[in-house]
Amino acid sequence: MKSGTAVIIGRPNSGKSTLLNALAGQKVSIVSSKPQTTRHRIIGVLSEKRGQIVFVDTPGVHKPGYRMNQRMLGTVYEQLRGVDLVLHMVDGGIPFGAGENFVLEMVKKTGAPAFLLLNKIDAIAKQRLLPAMDRYGQAGCFMEILPISAATGENLDLLRDRIFEYLPEGEPRYGEDLVTDRTERFLAGEFIREKLLERLREELPYASAVMIRRFDESRRVDRNLVVIDADILVERRSQQGIVLGAGARTLRDLGTEARRDLERLLGCKVYLGLEVRTARNWRNDDALLDQLELGS
Repeated sequence: MKSGTAVIIGRPNSGKSTLLNALAGQKVSIVSSKPQTTRHRIIGVLSEKRGQIVFVDTPGVHKPGYRMNQRMLGTVYEQLRGVDLVLHMVDGGIPFGAGENFVLEMVKKTGAPAFLLLNKIDAIAKQRLLPAMDRYGQAGCFMEILPISAATGENLDLLRDRIFEYLPEGEPRYGEDLVTDRTERFLAGEFIREKLLERLREELPYASAVMIRRFDESRRVDRNLVVIDADILVERRSQQGIVLGAGARTLRDLGTEARRDLERLLGCKVYLGLEVRTARNWRNDDALLDQLELGS
């Protein structure tokens, strides 16, 4: 039986979270068009007769401008220690540059077996794939170079097969029914933040966060209800109005959409209370970052 860890690494918006959800067969990592959507280590576990693959989604590698970003980058480095396989994910539609070269050097330094995943081939002219594959092939550190589409599923069965071939023999690390090690409380905060990201523009997505204040399951059995209260954090008071919207409509609509997703996640009714509050310079506040589990 094969068993091991495959860490997904890449630049922001390369499609890492979409890939994790597709490979795990369930949504465990939020997805948006905004860079730096993933702020934490998220695992997705695939268990089958051949064995078990523990996929690890990591924050996109970028230049850290705040303590939050430094912690995110630290998470990437931590997950690369002792990994069985590195999945270096690249947006095939973006030319090779300094950012991709930085990630490439990170992969080389791990010394671990690595795959290059050229993603978004559903949106790329086929004649552009070969030059990109050749460019990464010259790096000499990849066991496999696979063009894929995380969004459509193209070549993902092949990717699973190749991963199982390279993983070591071993016993499963998790029970076969486990899909992720993240708690429902944590996932609730992430699902709310996903809806927030869909509605915010420019700098505000990066200056906002979600903190769960209350996750009450005491009525889950007898009333099929979970009560969740959450704070949406912003850095400036003027940003509160943007999140609220005219007549608090933006916040209300956000809450309605988030509640629907949370009810699907939890399999019960959800009461969701949202408040917006200002936490100045929270991205450099280590105590607050600890509460948000950033860097974990």
